[in-house]
Amino acid sequence: MLSIDPAQQTERENYKLLIGSIIPRPIAFVTTLSEDGILNGAPFSYFNIVSSNPPMISLSIQRPEGRQKDTARNIITKKEFVVHIVDEQNVDKINKTAANLPSNQSEIQLAEMTPAESVKISVPGVQEARIRMECVLEHSLEMGEVGAPGADFIIGKVIQFHIDEKIYENGRIDHIELAAVSRLAGASYAKIGETFELERPK
Repeated sequence: MLSIDPAQQTERENYKLLIGSIIPRPIAFVTTLSEDGILNGAPFSYFNIVSSNPPMISLSIQRPEGRQKDTARNIITKKEFVVHIVDEQNVDKINKTAANLPSNQSEIQLAEMTPAESVKISVPGVQEARIRMECVLEHSLEMGEVGAPGADFIIGKVIQFHIDEKIYENGRIDHIELAAVSRLAGASYAKIGETFELERPK
């Protein structure tokens, strides 16, 4: 068994250990609006549930070379965003939005995705997702060294769900029909694949 001190490694070396170990990771496709009204879209695999009462989710948005990403800046400024679940049908288009574009260009247009008006917030989502969640900013934290944060940690409260009727029945999501994809390391992704059930002890 190897024993490795992360303090003795570079950021990239620690990154490779983390993304290779913590798998599979759900992927959030996040839309935001810039101050100039540009609809921004980007995928993030540092994403999960925080709470169901109230319903809250988390995003960790890394700062490459200390630069804050458009998504984090827009969320912190506007305090609104939309989270979409990435699935087998939309993953190719969403992958295109990971391109590094100037702030004044829309990844939604680049990927030829269709804006979908939100009900409770001003930020549109996209029609290509079978699940989208309108969110408002609950908390934002700068993570890392003082004066040199490495990430923006975002907690958002879900204030409206939008769910494709074909994957919804009796308050539950059909995970087979949703066909969500997850992130592994490098350029690798995973489908749901084989599942099993295990009852929790009482």
